[in-house]
Amino acid sequence: MKRERAVAQEVVPEAEFRSYYGRPVIKPPIWHEPHMPTYLYLGGVSGVSSSMAVMARLTGRTRLDRTARVAAAAGAALGAGLLSAELGRPERFLNMFRVFKLTSPMSVGSWILAAHGGLSAAALAGDLTGILPAAGDAALLATAVTGPLTATYTAVLVADTAVPAWHEAYRELPFLFAGSAMAAAGAAGMLGTPPAHAGPARAVAALGAGVETVAGHLMERRLGFLGEPYQVGRAGRLMRAARVLTAGGGLLAVVAGRSRALNAVSGLALTAGSLCTRFGILAAGRASAADPKYTVVPQRRRLDEAS
Repeated sequence: MKRERAVAQEVVPEAEFRSYYGRPVIKPPIWHEPHMPTYLYLGGVSGVSSSMAVMARLTGRTRLDRTARVAAAAGAALGAGLLSAELGRPERFLNMFRVFKLTSPMSVGSWILAAHGGLSAAALAGDLTGILPAAGDAALLATAVTGPLTATYTAVLVADTAVPAWHEAYRELPFLFAGSAMAAAGAAGMLGTPPAHAGPARAVAALGAGVETVAGHLMERRLGFLGEPYQVGRAGRLMRAARVLTAGGGLLAVVAGRSRALNAVSGLALTAGSLCTRFGILAAGRASAADPKYTVVPQRRRLDEAS
């Protein structure tokens, strides 16, 4: 009787994770550096800068309006160039426009980027040349729609994959990307506009820094086990650097006022922080795809919960 009771009380130890010779279950992302993370950064800068230009135009802030238009047009043009380089041949980017597929984030994103790039270029041309200024302002107002989409659609593009660290973070990634884009665009406005005229840019930068910091913290906390790739290795170093730079730059933006030095330091810190965020997210995705436990363990847990 005692023996039966002892056997009943024995606990089978939980089996350690194993995979087939430790080989990855899914293929790692083939996106290249610095092309893809820089493209993600430039898209965010362009999208939020266009929205900032709209607000500056409507409130009569001509200096900030000019800076934001330049940042929006340059970000869209350079981003399109980097995306073409990432695809290997420029004609592949043009082939994206042969169809419009709502179920494909890449297809929808390509059309958004093309529309936003054209509108941003027209808005800047109307302002710089003085030719058809009303048409330029109309194009600028249209970017109030395409700008936010350009700044955030890349989060959907990243999350709509089988990469565990990206796919499972689909709730927070749009907020993380939006906050990072606001911080970077605000930084561009601070660096390109005299401090006396850069008040709204400082506000956008500080708000974006706060949104990015909170979204990143909530993402890693909710992901738990799947948040490890964001905390260790190269990705961990980049994400920690991003948090320090973004938080520090955001605080400086609040207190910078008309100080040229503080505006410059804040803008540079926020720019570096936004770039670190994009490179860190790419590195975390690669790490989670390369290690099979991040694919298999969550699947087993879901099966156990369902049974």
